Amino acid sequence: MAKSSADDEDLRRACQAAIEDTKQDVVMSIRVAKSRGIWSKAGKLGRGHMAKPRVLAISTKAKGQQTKAFLHVLKYSSGGVLEPAKLYKLKHLSKVEVATSDPSGCTFVLGFDNLRSQSVAPPQWTMRNIDDRNRTLLCILNICKDMLGRLPKVVGIDVVEMALWAKENTPAVAKQQGTLQDGPVMAAVVEDDMKVTVERELVSQAEEEDMEALLGTYVMGIGEAEAFSERLKRELQALEAANVHAILENEPLINEVLQGLDAATNCVEDMDEWLNIFNVKLRHMREDIESIEMRNNKLEMQSVNNKSLIEELDKLLEKLRIPSEYAACLTGGSFDEARMLQNIEACEWLANALQNLEVPKLDRCYANMRAVREKRAELDKLRNTFVKRASEFLRNYFASLVDFMISDKSYFSQRGQLKRPDHADLRYKCRTYARLLQHLKSLDKNCLGPLRKAYCSSLNLLLRREAREFANELRASTKASRNPTVWLDGSTGSNQSASSADTSTVSEAYAKMLTIFIPLLVDESSFFAHFMCFEVPALVPPGGLANGNKTVPIDDDNDDDLGIMDIDDNDKAGEKTADLQALNESLHDLLDGIQEDFYAVVDWAYKIDPLRCISMHGITERYISGQKADAAGFVRLLLDDLENRISTQFSRFVDEACHQIERNERNVRQVGVLSYIPRFATLATRMEQYIQGQSRDLVDQAYTKFVTVMFVTLDKIAQADPKYADILLLENYAAFQNSLYDLANVVPTLAKFYHQASESYEQACTRFISTIIYYQFERLFQFARRIEDLMYTITPEEIPFQLGLSKMDLRKVVKSSLSGVDKSISAMYKRLQKNLTSEELLPSLWDKCKKEFLDKYDSFAQLVAKIYPTETIPAVSEMRELLASM
Repeated sequence: MAKSSADDEDLRRACQAAIEDTKQDVVMSIRVAKSRGIWSKAGKLGRGHMAKPRVLAISTKAKGQQTKAFLHVLKYSSGGVLEPAKLYKLKHLSKVEVATSDPSGCTFVLGFDNLRSQSVAPPQWTMRNIDDRNRTLLCILNICKDMLGRLPKVVGIDVVEMALWAKENTPAVAKQQGTLQDGPVMAAVVEDDMKVTVERELVSQAEEEDMEALLGTYVMGIGEAEAFSERLKRELQALEAANVHAILENEPLINEVLQGLDAATNCVEDMDEWLNIFNVKLRHMREDIESIEMRNNKLEMQSVNNKSLIEELDKLLEKLRIPSEYAACLTGGSFDEARMLQNIEACEWLANALQNLEVPKLDRCYANMRAVREKRAELDKLRNTFVKRASEFLRNYFASLVDFMISDKSYFSQRGQLKRPDHADLRYKCRTYARLLQHLKSLDKNCLGPLRKAYCSSLNLLLRREAREFANELRASTKASRNPTVWLDGSTGSNQSASSADTSTVSEAYAKMLTIFIPLLVDESSFFAHFMCFEVPALVPPGGLANGNKTVPIDDDNDDDLGIMDIDDNDKAGEKTADLQALNESLHDLLDGIQEDFYAVVDWAYKIDPLRCISMHGITERYISGQKADAAGFVRLLLDDLENRISTQFSRFVDEACHQIERNERNVRQVGVLSYIPRFATLATRMEQYIQGQSRDLVDQAYTKFVTVMFVTLDKIAQADPKYADILLLENYAAFQNSLYDLANVVPTLAKFYHQASESYEQACTRFISTIIYYQFERLFQFARRIEDLMYTITPEEIPFQLGLSKMDLRKVVKSSLSGVDKSISAMYKRLQKNLTSEELLPSLWDKCKKEFLDKYDSFAQLVAKIYPTETIPAVSEMRELLASM
């Protein structure tokens, strides 16, 4: 038989070395196989549960008078050295169970009560044979008993069998331990003592002797099992017979007990009869009580229902009742300012009463009641009567207010006094009835249409009268000299435009007209939208732009807020509603006709100074950009119309000026700078002074039209006299550049035309200089041109043999052209001086002429050197010195 690993001293020393740091003594070490799988039918581990080799080492550690025991699980490292893998304290060992799935009985499980996860199956330890298993378990049990004072629960192991095994194997083990020479003696003694202890503790000596006597008495062969069973049965029957005999000997006592039981039974039967009687009476009483409770519940329910019905009827009657004071106020009350509070209260009551008789506020079961229908008809009649009375009063009231203001001349501008329209008193009086109008809208939306028309019709008369009187007095009080409308006509004097007077008061008057009336019209539109209960956003938010350039301060005295709460709290500011179209139509009725007075101011300003249209256009643009509110639609239309009228008047001025330019074409032969060139520079300077805000586009369009017509007319005049066309063009284009140099640096549109004039000037200069040069040296440069033309077809060597291009011909041309060249150049200068009317252009043109002549002569000299290498002509340097000396 192979030696057990528990006797392997090398294994024990390896275990002691592995746990050397813990200062514990190894008591026992043995090799095992660790697994977590279940056993299959063949007794082998299932798939995925392969056994792993491990070493179990039991160690102890003395701490004072106590000794602690541990169970180490050691595994083999990659180098074959044992290293700790797991540590258990034996004081937590609660169960030792042999696995029933292992037929050999060599597999057991150690259960510890301090494991963190009880759901994970504990590992199974498999020994080589039953002896190794018993030896390991006996060692563990002895340590638990001696050191810990308790034994764990043992499952699947026969304790008697264990004791018998320990008794049989203890001497051998002890002897074997004693014969080891190299092993520690103390370990053998400890293990021997532990096995003796297990034997002593599991079965005592007395119990063991009794068991041996019993077994000695009954030990028989396998074939005597039935006889043994029969013997046991006979002994059991004898014991039962003895018990029955003992019972029969106690018969008197039994009779007394039976008599007592009979008496007790009679008493119980009497009590049962009485209880049945009481139960019947109680059942009758219970039925009577239930009947009484049912009648009481019905009476209580009827009482509650009657009370609720009375309350509902009282509420309904309260809804149907019309207070006498409200009825009198709605049917015949006065609409004076002192009585408006009572009228408002009556309107609020009437609106609530009508709503309370509608299905959302009223239960559907009451909606078709005769009393409800009659009362609803009565309230509708009362509403119609009040709406009719209130509408008639308000129409008359609006007309009377406006008539009173129109009849008082102090409200309007008079001679020598411009008066700003003041509608504060009018709005204050109208605010008195603002709440009434909101209630009228809630009662009958259709009634507001005639009221709005009446208000617009009355106030339109007042606004038109105020605008007419203000515009008339504004024109009468503005002192300004009328400027001529003819700027570019060639038939007028050249200094006419220089004497134009200051007309800034004209544009100031127009700005004053807009400053006074545009905010007024916006305020009136805003007040009208609120007063007449249009569901549109506010026109001018607090602190917003109302006049285009200034922030309107919030003035409590002139605040157009009606000081009332909206009846419909669900309206959202800024939300476009269906009322916006109706509001714009009403605003047209309110403000229509007032635009004529603005047109009159624009026409008057145009007649005084057409250029003031530029500044008026900029002022109007600024006001247009300041109008953002939806309800100010008519004011925006008015400003757009004013802008269009100003643009039309200015376009009319531009067209007339263009006609004045075009009339130059029909005049007699033009010499020198045309009259409209310097006048346009003066006109552009004045236009730039008038530009305000967004009027730049208007002026740029005028510039484009002016300059286009000027250049076209200049070309037509030049074509009428081809002989002097280039002189006329270069002088006028030079004058255009000189007069507009400063403006072109700041005005992009004029800069574009400045560059166009510069290009045209250069082209005219080139053509004119070429004419002057060819007039004096035509034969010379004509000879050079013929040579250049032939070089495209024949070689340079063949050219001297062509007709008219021989060396003799060259000498004749040079002699005729360059003999007395200084006189020819002087004649060229005099001709240039004679044709020019602008003396300031002569130096620059003469420099261009000399440069052009030198370039042409240099080209001629190169051709001669290439074609006629043996011929000599005056050098270019000599010609340059000659020109420089003149």
